[in-house]
Amino acid sequence: MKFIHTADIHLDSPLFGLSAYQDAPVDLLRAATREAFTNLVTEAIDEAVDFVVIAGDLYDGSWKDYNTGVFFSREMGRLNVARIPVYLAYGNHDAENDMTKKLSLPANVHAFSSNKPQTYQIPDLKVALHGQSFKNAATTTNLAVGYPVPVDGWLNIGVLHTALEGYSEHASYAPCSLDELVAKDYDYWALGHVHEHAVLKEYPWIVFPGNIQGRHIREAGQRGAMMVIADESGIVSVDRLVTDVLRWHQLDVEVGLAADLAESVRLIGRAIEKLIDDEPGKKPLAVRVVLTGRSAAHGNLFGEEARLRAEILGLAASLGGDRIWIEKVRLKTTPLMDAAEVRARADAIADLQVLLEAAPTDTALLTSLSEDLRQLVDRAPHELSELLPELKAIRNGNLGPMVDSIIPGLVAHLIKAS
Repeated sequence: MKFIHTADIHLDSPLFGLSAYQDAPVDLLRAATREAFTNLVTEAIDEAVDFVVIAGDLYDGSWKDYNTGVFFSREMGRLNVARIPVYLAYGNHDAENDMTKKLSLPANVHAFSSNKPQTYQIPDLKVALHGQSFKNAATTTNLAVGYPVPVDGWLNIGVLHTALEGYSEHASYAPCSLDELVAKDYDYWALGHVHEHAVLKEYPWIVFPGNIQGRHIREAGQRGAMMVIADESGIVSVDRLVTDVLRWHQLDVEVGLAADLAESVRLIGRAIEKLIDDEPGKKPLAVRVVLTGRSAAHGNLFGEEARLRAEILGLAASLGGDRIWIEKVRLKTTPLMDAAEVRARADAIADLQVLLEAAPTDTALLTSLSEDLRQLVDRAPHELSELLPELKAIRNGNLGPMVDSIIPGLVAHLIKAS
């Protein structure tokens, strides 16, 4: 017997901020969650699994229109033809009371109740699935404590959308502890909510499959679901099933040996070539390039992010064709001379260094900057603030750290030009 465990599909999740990039593969990115879900369904059919478990956040929220629901029904129809049932728990993004648009579920889809824990039994397989959906998005009570005792002699699977202990970066939805799950004496816990793949325990198996498709740079790397095989003795194997159609990468490039922008670009080219070698096939790659290291090129790179990104775009196109899209370039290099060494120069730049060091705490300067920058930032879509920390800082009037981060690059640039 085998089944697929998936979660956090977020069908038709909106992609904010892409309009800022004229070269973004918008159509590919917008269709990615659907294509990944189609891959999942195809794998289920090809592998002739006995059932599929979806542990919450099938949807990203209330639908813009009914097309999302129609797409899901169509994919479930493919499973229905193959006689594959689906057991679905709703999570915080698709909680029962928060979905304003709904379609009747296909006959092969069985949703767990949001009122109390519910058990679905599959007698032919001697499998019992225990689960509960979220009634409201802000479900912060421990749902696991109410799950029933296991069915004796059967394979028992717990389906739960939960933040679990130890995941402080995630909102505390349906919080519970690992020990509480173990104490239920189930064979497998099919969890959802945390987007990173994690096998927290074996025997009993407690697993986050991660989401099936990365949607931004914070969801980098391989994405997919879990293929679980069991027999009369219990769980035999739990393996990763890759479903993503586009993969996000953060490419850290050490440019300490580079003397200028041109040499930095050459080092980036080598890193891109290695990335292509490490990711064989034709899967599109969305890449954020982060330059690091104490480098003589720091002054040349300051204020040249746009040109640098254009250079890297051209480089990526020559090496990978349309396969690689450069999402962003981040400069995290540091200058060869630190602040103390600059002050020791005893020249005009040293005097400027002293003045600039006072800037992050100069209330009058920060207020003036804030007033000027707010006029620009207020014209940008509000959702961009979540993607660009600089915009959020300007809106919050917290410019000190931003000014402080600019000083080393500015000084290095002036030294290079002098």
